[in-house]
Amino acid sequence: MDLSDVIAVIHGRLPELGERIAERIRADVPAYADESLIPYDSLRGSCTANADRVLNHLHRAGAPETGPAQETGRIRAEQGVPLSDILHAYRIGFEFMWSEIVTEARTHPALPDIQLVDRSAEIWHLFGLYAEAVAAAHRETTAELAVQRGARRSALVEALFSGVLADRITLWDAARELGLPERGPYAVVAAAADSPGVEPLPGVEASLRQAHLASAWRLLPDQQIGLIALATPEAEATGLRILRRAGARVGVSPRFASLRDTPQSLRFARLALEGLPGTAPGVARFDDDPLAMLVAAAPAEAAHLMHVTLKPVLDLPGLERTRLLHTLESWFSAGGSATATAERLYVHPNTVRYRLRRVEELTGRSLSDPRAVADLGAALLATRSSAVGRSPDTDKATPPV
Repeated sequence: MDLSDVIAVIHGRLPELGERIAERIRADVPAYADESLIPYDSLRGSCTANADRVLNHLHRAGAPETGPAQETGRIRAEQGVPLSDILHAYRIGFEFMWSEIVTEARTHPALPDIQLVDRSAEIWHLFGLYAEAVAAAHRETTAELAVQRGARRSALVEALFSGVLADRITLWDAARELGLPERGPYAVVAAAADSPGVEPLPGVEASLRQAHLASAWRLLPDQQIGLIALATPEAEATGLRILRRAGARVGVSPRFASLRDTPQSLRFARLALEGLPGTAPGVARFDDDPLAMLVAAAPAEAAHLMHVTLKPVLDLPGLERTRLLHTLESWFSAGGSATATAERLYVHPNTVRYRLRRVEELTGRSLSDPRAVADLGAALLATRSSAVGRSPDTDKATPPV
């Protein structure tokens, strides 16, 4: 008698063997214990078929069949079973079969031990081939599914921002799939991208998730836009801290309650971004400067207001023009205090007063008249998004004081 006879005996108990392996796997591997994920009949059938293939290979030799193992890897990946659990299940199955072979062989004292030693190397080599096939198929399928999920997630985010999803139930379904609460408050974020395909807020979704803030994002050629759920009173402040750490130019919409308002809130976020002064990184909330947002919302009208109100100043030579505009903006930032403006500009208060009088003379508007101040303030905001206030000779100069 040789080991082939022993394997034939084991093969004759195949249905029982498949069921016992299935029971062991269900007991030892958590993912396989979930009947809704992997029904027991399916697991038993798979274990029986795998045992049949392994025993046939040991009995008849020849090239092993790895196709079924690849199919198992693909199916389990689609079911969401971790690869580690699949490999654990395969190891249990091979160990169980080898244990049965050894036990049966011990009932035949005439069987040389050398045959068991030789075949042990063969069966573990076979396990390695099966494991490689399962792992390769699982990784490939997981990667494909990740791409599909990413594409669908991106499409859902785009649908929210574009207003395609308007039905209440559809919005709720999208929220659940994106991991967002069904009700607000929410806020929309728009961040300027330096170049197409480069995220200005890299890793922002993971950082927000770590802070228990759910969000969904989409990368556009010129911007990265996102929707953040503000589930707690502290959520907005936490989100703003995370956004500031990114070192990008970011606009944030006002809070809103319904996902139906996402498109309008995206417009507000973009206006906040447009109204962000200068070119340095920063985070601007729409509600922080409503007048700047109104100016940004009507660029043509704002440009007209700017030229009507500030034209005599804008027509000055570059250095003088920039000095007066810079002083006027600093005066607004200082709440109309000449002393505080002087401290900011490192000049004497009388210098500030002289420059402000010069603005009044040129524009014909008094800084003691609230209506004139409102006009000048709005016109000054309009210069943030235009080329005025800069010229080749002043761009390279030391900032005027």
